[in-house]
Amino acid sequence: MKKELEKYFVIADTVQEANGDTCEVILYELTKSGSYVAYVANGTVTGQKTGEKSDYFVKQVLENKDFKDDHLSNYFFRTTDEKAVKSSSALLRDQDGDVIGMLCINMDITMLQNVNTMLMNYLKTDLEAGRNPGTGEHDVPQDVMAVIDKLIMSVIGSTDTRELSRSKCVGLVRLMDEKGIFLVKGAMDKVAELMGVSRVTIYSYLDEARGKKG
Repeated sequence: MKKELEKYFVIADTVQEANGDTCEVILYELTKSGSYVAYVANGTVTGQKTGEKSDYFVKQVLENKDFKDDHLSNYFFRTTDEKAVKSSSALLRDQDGDVIGMLCINMDITMLQNVNTMLMNYLKTDLEAGRNPGTGEHDVPQDVMAVIDKLIMSVIGSTDTRELSRSKCVGLVRLMDEKGIFLVKGAMDKVAELMGVSRVTIYSYLDEARGKKG
């Protein structure tokens, strides 16, 4: 092993200890015949051992399109026993500028991924699903709103709804409800405007229309 690599042992230990048991730091020696594990601080993540020949440098670092300026940060891979690992690697050079090794920091994030999934499921709300709680209304892009406008007009047409009886107005609202128009945020106000009535009136039409369904 190249003597220059030994000065990095203390750095490997320090980084590992600062990050705890889920952190593993490995020093690789890079030679013309391949790469070898020169030192391991807490080898519990990948299970690599000092002295082993390793193709890690080629497979995980050199072949990665984001590797540049002698380092690659925060890339992801899975171990053979399915641990999720976030890793960062940096090349080590001697005083002549020749590459002699690589420092690799591996973080086992398997448990964090599981906790994150659990938290996301726990914290999921109607708002995150694009729905307004209690109303069934969904936030939609403006181009979709344009489609909703066309759907409303396809039901109302050129009819002057202010001259229609209540039962006929309820019938129009029932048709809109069947097309899913009222699931969209803002549709209630748009229908009220086009029919020349208040939002409260549209709600009453809708309640009556739904009460007669089935």
